[in-house]
Amino acid sequence: MVTVIDYDIGNLRSIEKALHRVGAEVRRTDDPQAVRDAERLVLPGVGAFGACIDEIRRRDLEAPILDAIEAGTPFLGVCVGMQLLFESGHEKGVHEGLGVLPGRVEHFHDAADGEAEDLVVPHMGWNDLQPTRDHPLLDGMDDPAYVYFVHSYHAVAEEPDDVLATTTYGHDVPAVVQRGNVHGVQFHPEKSQAAGLRLLENFATRPRPTISAA
Repeated sequence: MVTVIDYDIGNLRSIEKALHRVGAEVRRTDDPQAVRDAERLVLPGVGAFGACIDEIRRRDLEAPILDAIEAGTPFLGVCVGMQLLFESGHEKGVHEGLGVLPGRVEHFHDAADGEAEDLVVPHMGWNDLQPTRDHPLLDGMDDPAYVYFVHSYHAVAEEPDDVLATTTYGHDVPAVVQRGNVHGVQFHPEKSQAAGLRLLENFATRPRPTISAA
């Protein structure tokens, strides 16, 4: 059973349909105890980092999410749901994230080397994944795998080992992150055809000890 965290932000129906297609049982909930008790968790998200984390806190979902992660529950953040795993988001101010992964989320034009100032933002469309290491989450995907992105902000991970795959848009940015039972994807797997469905299948249907391994 995959539990999709419903905090009324994001196209929840699309991710639900994609999970159903790969054979997963799916339920949607904003109940804190149901989040704590979930077998696997998906945190979707679109729009602004600050609005998303504020709504999670307004619904008293932050502590249940962190409790589930601490308990070893396989977790997948999608798009802004991945970004929220980091310590802070820098969009219209600085917003505190879930703090599961060290690092921040910044605008493409704020790249430290200044080479991204002329990029067309948002980064929208198909781009390839560049894996940094093997992991069961990426098993069976094409090499290279092309997936669909829509984002103006990207993660800056402080720990290189947390980055499972990058993509290049002006410069390399994290496209997939992973630490223990925590996984995140900047792209939209539900819009990424075969590659996205394979990743969701890997997350949703493999034995828990395998997908939770570092």
